[in-house]
Amino acid sequence: MLELGKAGEAGAGKGEVPVLRDGERVGLLRSTDFWKETSVAVVGDREWVLGRRSGGALVGRWAVDPGDAARIRAEQASVWKGTWRVDLEGTAVDVVPASYWKGTYRFTVGERTVADSGSTGGWSPRPTLTAAGEDLTLDAQVFLLWLVLVLQRRTYGVAIGTALAAGVVGGSS
Repeated sequence: MLELGKAGEAGAGKGEVPVLRDGERVGLLRSTDFWKETSVAVVGDREWVLGRRSGGALVGRWAVDPGDAARIRAEQASVWKGTWRVDLEGTAVDVVPASYWKGTYRFTVGERTVADSGSTGGWSPRPTLTAAGEDLTLDAQVFLLWLVLVLQRRTYGVAIGTALAAGVVGGSS
């Protein structure tokens, strides 16, 4: 199981979040712009640039690739169903909500589940990703973990915005 650690732990620097497998760091995630949904992921000796393109696609490319390259791409398949389609360097992965309440997702290739997302729980839950078997490379798993983080941030942002508009939180008396 992969999980996002806490900022600065497991040898991560300031502004970096470790990607952990069984408590051991296997990568780093560094957000470069929260609002533009851009990050840098370091997996092994490779640096990935992750971000949102105009049109809404979320893409991943190696840092040495041209700026318009996309080795990995995620596009929303259905706004109403909350489904996504991910192209992991030629492997098509469908992303469907496993639980709207928990903000978890199931990742499938055809009829076969290749991964599930979860949460560390607690007051500050962080996303987790459990891959089934050897179907996904570590690079692909880190991208999917980042995708879950982005989707959870979007959901959380919508929930806060709706609550603010309704006067449930942050309202003045």
